[in-house]
Amino acid sequence: MGSGADQDFQSQREQAHQQQQSHDKKYKLKMLLLVIITNLLTIYIFTAPFYFNLSVYSCTSLLHDLNSTKSQLAASHSIIAKLLQKLSSTNLLSQALLIELTRQHDELSSTNRAHESIKLGYDIDSRIHIPDELMLAIGPHELPLGYSPQMGSDEVYPPVGAGCFKFPEELVQYMTYDIGDQCPVDDVLVQRLMLKGCEPLPRRRCRPKSPANYVEPTPFPDSLWATPPDTSIIWDPYTCKSYRCLIEGKNAPGYFDCKNCFDLKGREKSQWLFDDGGLDYGIDHVLNTKPHGTIRIGLDIGGGTATFAARMRERNVTIITSTLNLDGLIPIHVSVAQRLPFFENTLDIVHSMHILSNWIPETMLEFTLYDIYRVLRPGGLFWLDHFFCLGSQLNATYIPMLDRIGFKKLRWNDSRKLDRGIHKNEWYFSALLEKPMK
Repeated sequence: MGSGADQDFQSQREQAHQQQQSHDKKYKLKMLLLVIITNLLTIYIFTAPFYFNLSVYSCTSLLHDLNSTKSQLAASHSIIAKLLQKLSSTNLLSQALLIELTRQHDELSSTNRAHESIKLGYDIDSRIHIPDELMLAIGPHELPLGYSPQMGSDEVYPPVGAGCFKFPEELVQYMTYDIGDQCPVDDVLVQRLMLKGCEPLPRRRCRPKSPANYVEPTPFPDSLWATPPDTSIIWDPYTCKSYRCLIEGKNAPGYFDCKNCFDLKGREKSQWLFDDGGLDYGIDHVLNTKPHGTIRIGLDIGGGTATFAARMRERNVTIITSTLNLDGLIPIHVSVAQRLPFFENTLDIVHSMHILSNWIPETMLEFTLYDIYRVLRPGGLFWLDHFFCLGSQLNATYIPMLDRIGFKKLRWNDSRKLDRGIHKNEWYFSALLEKPMK
């Protein structure tokens, strides 16, 4: 009986102990789950809000920058608007100043011109009296219709060479005459002024002396090779007083310009007719380098008695001759330094013999050659005939100069000039050059 009760009690105790162990396991499991959940929650709390807060901060900063940029842009628009307003006001002020300056200029123009005249006279030389005729010749003169937009002025200055004012005494002498009467016979003075750079000369209000007993010229074509009558020339400024004297000058000792050029039955009669394959080019050979009839009009620089022009006229080519004191079929009185009075791309041919040479300063010569290039049409010919220079200048100066200008060489010949001795190293070259078509 007793032992059975003990067994029941022991059995109950073991059941209670098992239940307690089961309860403890469940409690520990719950605590483990609670710890895990707590840790996960802690991780979530300390991580997820950081990124969220960072994103919110970035968006807030970007919005702030955008708002700042909008404010700056609005301020810039305001500044630009103010600047435009000031610019408009400045333009109105400038227009008002121009109107006022124009008014003052109109009121003082006559006074200014008088002051300029006095100043010019003083600058030339206070001891030299400047005649009124000279002041009138060089201007300025008011335009009758007032300000000209095309000219950009209300007055005009007659063209006068800058070199004229370097030689005031000769200039005053040239402009001293009786208005409306006969001009002085001052060809020597005129040529001296032109060669010094006084070109163009001022215009004058006098009439040139006419030849006495003038007769009609010899009819064409006989006139090309006929000596003109003596009554066609004013001989006053020259040593010779007749054509016969000029022709017989070929027999005079020494060398001088145009020594043989008046003898139309001598060397001039055969000039440029034959081509020797060297320095002497024939006119027909030159013309044949171009299609027939395309060489129509040209210029001969320093053409003397215009033999070249006569030869060309026989071939239906019109040549204008530049000259200082000799004749020509169509002469123009200009020096080699003067800008050629022709439009660009006009002439078919330009010729020069002996005039263009090394006596001309190099820079001045280059300006002249560029001017020749200017007036020649595309495909036009430049015939450089017997250019004189030293051997050291040929390759170092003149060939590079012609290359710089842009001429195309159709023909080139050079040869020593031996009449004064080989030791002088003097050379001639002749060239037929072309202005490129493009």
